[in-house]
This record gives sequence, C-alpha cells and structure tokens, in this order.
Amino acid sequence: MTLETFIQQLMNGISLGSLYALIAIGYTMVYGILRLINFAHSDIFMVGAYFAFFLVAVFRLPWGASAILAVVLTALVGMIVDRAAYRPVRNAPRISALITAVGVSFFLENLGLVTVGARPKAFQRPDVMARVIPIGPAAVSGVSIWVPILSLALLALLLFIVYRTKVGMAMRSVSTDIETTRLMGVDVDRVISYTFAIGSALAAAGGIMWAYKYPQINPLMGIYPGWKAFTAAVVGGIGNITGAMLGGFLIGLVEIMTVAVLPSLSGYRDGIIFTLLLIFLLLRPTGILGEPLKEKV
Repeated sequence: MTLETFIQQLMNGISLGSLYALIAIGYTMVYGILRLINFAHSDIFMVGAYFAFFLVAVFRLPWGASAILAVVLTALVGMIVDRAAYRPVRNAPRISALITAVGVSFFLENLGLVTVGARPKAFQRPDVMARVIPIGPAAVSGVSIWVPILSLALLALLLFIVYRTKVGMAMRSVSTDIETTRLMGVDVDRVISYTFAIGSALAAAGGIMWAYKYPQINPLMGIYPGWKAFTAAVVGGIGNITGAMLGGFLIGLVEIMTVAVLPSLSGYRDGIIFTLLLIFLLLRPTGILGEPLKEKV
C-alpha cells in the first residue's frame, strides 16, 4: 500500500468511525440510564436523514439550515417515542421495554416504507462535502475531512452538556441511582426525555452526515450502521460515553482497513466486525472502558 492510499483510507476510517461514534453514544446514553437497548435508535438515524432530505427537496432550505432543523425535529421525535412507547412500560419488567424497542423499530421502518416508498432517493450533497482536498501526497474528499470535524465538535458539545450543566448532572445522577434521584426531587421522566432528545439529535446528525458520505437514503438505511454502532458501544463499554466514542472510531478503522489491507476479505468485513463483537463478549463483556455492574443485594 502506498503512502497516498494509506492516508486516504485512514481518513475514510476516521470519517466512518466518527459516524459510528455519534450513533453509539445514543445507545450508550439510554442504556446508561434505563439499562435498555434502544433498538429503534438506528431508525431515528434514518428519520433524521429523511427530514433533511425533504427540507431541502420540498422547502428549498439551504443545506445548513435544513440539517439544523432536521436535528431539532428528530430530537422531538425521540422525545415523542419516549413519551408514547417507553414511559408507559417504565416500571414493567425489563423484557417488556426491550420488546417495545423492537416494536418501535419495526414501526418506524414500515412507516417509512409506506410513506416514502422503498425506492432509494438521491441525497443532495453540498459542494463543500464533494470538493477534493489535497493532504500531502493524497487527495481526500471533503466529506472525509468535514465529517470527523463536525462529529468531534458535536461530541465535545455533548461532553460539555453531560459534565458542565445541571441537565448533565441530573443525567449522571439518574444513571447512578434512579430511585434516590427521584427522592431528591428531580423530575426523572423529564431527565430521561432530555436524554432521548440528545441521543436522537446525535443520531440525526449521524444520519445526515452518513447521507453526505453515501448520498442515497432509504427507509432501511439505519439497520447495518445501527448494528455496527451497537457493536461499537459494546466494544467501547456500553454505558460509557467515552467508550462509545472510542469503540466507534475502532470499528470504523477496522472496517476500512480490512478492505484496504486485505481486499480479498472485503466481502467479509461485516463478519469480521461482528466476530470482534463476539470476542469482546467472551473475553471482556464490559468493553474497553466499561466497568462491571454492581449487583444489589
């Protein structure tokens, strides 16, 4: 592999990994608070991309305004999903919430198939994302440069919210002990609703940037990225935001470098990633930065 090819593939891996990190954080935030795997999160990713698509195609908004408005609308969708589907089963056995998550996922996918159709739609990519930028001896597409920058900016904003604001303090308190937090007068349902909103906003941003990177969208576009982001969350340590970021970049680099270094195995890249998940579940089920759960007696 030449240095030029290595730089190009490295940027592609970082770009893809940053998208997985954005989605993985949504999984890990909900799991950290409710101990729930929100299988509908990958479909929220799809909803964000479609909001941006229609805001540009129908309402003729500039791509920047459409992206911001799509993120806001998707955050509201996340809050509605929590209010309509998850809050009614908040005190039910955990398996009920898990089944609800699967049901919400199927609902969003089939709602998309019925309303917008199964045919993929071309996603308009702004010129700044399509422009080729020289980096040393390599020529890298703008999307491979801007996606990691925007993703890291969003991750930094998330860390600021979680560790420097009252909402973030409440979220950390709920994740530690939900009942004690409730007894202290905190509106736990509102905190959980904010968590869904933030996670959904990040998923929407990931979906929009995914569409910039692969400019074609369809109602089932969230399935494989969602599973890989879930793998990233587990590998990094589900429930740990930094771990989800680390896992996302790791999975993205493994996927791209598998194709670049071992092109004969490119057809097995998904299998390699899920094999990595199995290895972690067998050898370190809490992930790279995860901590063992304390059993209450």
